Amino acid sequence: MRRRRQPSAADHEHGSVTAEAALVLPLVAAFALALVWLISLGFAQVQAADAARDAAREIARGGDQGMATMAARRTAPDSASVALRRDGDLVTVSVSFPSRPPSWLLVPVPSVDVHASATVAAEDSAQ
Repeated sequence: MRRRRQPSAADHEHGSVTAEAALVLPLVAAFALALVWLISLGFAQVQAADAARDAAREIARGGDQGMATMAARRTAPDSASVALRRDGDLVTVSVSFPSRPPSWLLVPVPSVDVHASATVAAEDSAQ
């Protein structure tokens, strides 16, 4: 007659490892998606800062406001708004646009407005 083997402590631990993995894997996936969204926000912020600097550089070179706005729009997305404000010899360029999550993310994530500004001393000919 064959004796039945008694379950050991290792047999019980095998099931708990599976349950822990089932709980942890969705958390790891959610963390990875949040990290991707934060990285895309960082890229959008850099894009806004670059657009504001391009417009400010155009003003510093003696360009007019139309040329500065075009310089900002070359760098910024189509939905960006560009505003120029003159305060004496200083010109401040502000660029803002909504940053949408990547389309392949497949998770409903809200868009966030990204803002950047750059200030430059304008030349006398630009006034």
